[in-house]
Amino acid sequence: MNLISLNDLQPADVHAIWALTESPMAALTKRAAWSFEGNGIRTRTTFIQAFKELGIAYIELPNLLKTGERVEDLAGYLDAFYDIYVIRESNHQRLAQFAEKSSRPVINAMSSLGHPCEVLTDAYWINKTLGAIQDLHICLWGPTTNVFRSWHQLAVLMGLQVTHVCGKELHDGTPGVNFTDLAKVTADVVITDGWPKDSGRPTSLTTSHLQSMGTPLLLPTPPFTLGQELDFDPLGYPRFAGYEQKSWLLPVQKAIVAHILTK
Repeated sequence: MNLISLNDLQPADVHAIWALTESPMAALTKRAAWSFEGNGIRTRTTFIQAFKELGIAYIELPNLLKTGERVEDLAGYLDAFYDIYVIRESNHQRLAQFAEKSSRPVINAMSSLGHPCEVLTDAYWINKTLGAIQDLHICLWGPTTNVFRSWHQLAVLMGLQVTHVCGKELHDGTPGVNFTDLAKVTADVVITDGWPKDSGRPTSLTTSHLQSMGTPLLLPTPPFTLGQELDFDPLGYPRFAGYEQKSWLLPVQKAIVAHILTK
């Protein structure tokens, strides 16, 4: 199976990944092709460590999908050498096309339209920290991003209570997601993400907004920018999720790789 978007999973897959996260995982002795566009400091760090801890030999193929070669030819020639591909590629359509043509599983380490591994990690942590995620009110604050698209998909997949606060012109109408341009909502956790370049000037999240929501947990998706999605330093907010929250990227990404390889 592939993980290009969270639409590729069933609820049972999510629960299986989360169950693996804190379970012992045997060495897999597999071979991974690793292609990573951009910086992605945290995702790069944790996937490379995940490969090593799972006993996976990985080879970096810079800009794998940036060539002019057809995806069926790339997959046809390379599949013999690898058991899995983990790719960070901005061109979501080309990534999806490559996954369709390859006989090996492909994991999206981030694309222009999704960040499924990051969202599975954050959702796991929320579920672990605050209680059953289906019972919580989750607020997404700001314009639709690749991270928020993955949250939309998870909301539909898992039946989550998600409200997305953004301007009406930015509502994308995802079924199962409550869109509003009203700042006053009730939430157990608020998630922000960096603003896309073409999003104009959305409303920055303030401590007053958080107070009006009942002082929820704040989980900003890094890298966050003060003066954009946040107008305050989260280190001064008593319910900031904290830097340690992202340490769960490693065990969750290990679990994702293990689940995809053994599915």
